[in-house]
Amino acid sequence: MDVEENDSLINAIDLSSKQGERYRAIIETLYGCDLRVSELVNLKISDLFFDEGFIKVTGKGDKQRLVPIGPISEKYINIYRKEIRVHQEIHSLAKDTLFLNRRGKALTRAMIFTIIKQLAEKAGIRKTISPHTFRHSFATHLLENGADLRAIQQMLGHESITTTEIYTHVDRKHLTEVINRYHPRK
Repeated sequence: MDVEENDSLINAIDLSSKQGERYRAIIETLYGCDLRVSELVNLKISDLFFDEGFIKVTGKGDKQRLVPIGPISEKYINIYRKEIRVHQEIHSLAKDTLFLNRRGKALTRAMIFTIIKQLAEKAGIRKTISPHTFRHSFATHLLENGADLRAIQQMLGHESITTTEIYTHVDRKHLTEVINRYHPRK
């Protein structure tokens, strides 16, 4: 997704409902913190270290990584936590789970896919969008704006830089711009 499509998806959220604030926090967290859908649904309140500027994410193979959190993601997580989640009856097994369904239990992967599909339709986005689309968009947008590929690799939690290169959809135009801007023999 390009930045405009991401914005239109977020703008399609009905913020007059309680679930709207939850949806916005979910989308901003997926896009702003480059999470896999499983990492999102398993995110705990105890994993949020906003004073230090990061969240702790448990990824594939139970590997943990620290991911920087930007002010926008932090803002919408806090709105959801302090204005919506606190008024919810929470199942005893989900007390530390950040994102909850209406019954106070952890959201499922399938529910995240459904939320995104519905928002994409409402926003008039015709291409297929999944939670993983936000991860690709995160990496691509960072790279296009000058971020270091190694830094992106760490944030995504990839062991191999080759995997990160696939995520970023590096195109020839961008590579030409990089060479022309940074090579000492331009």
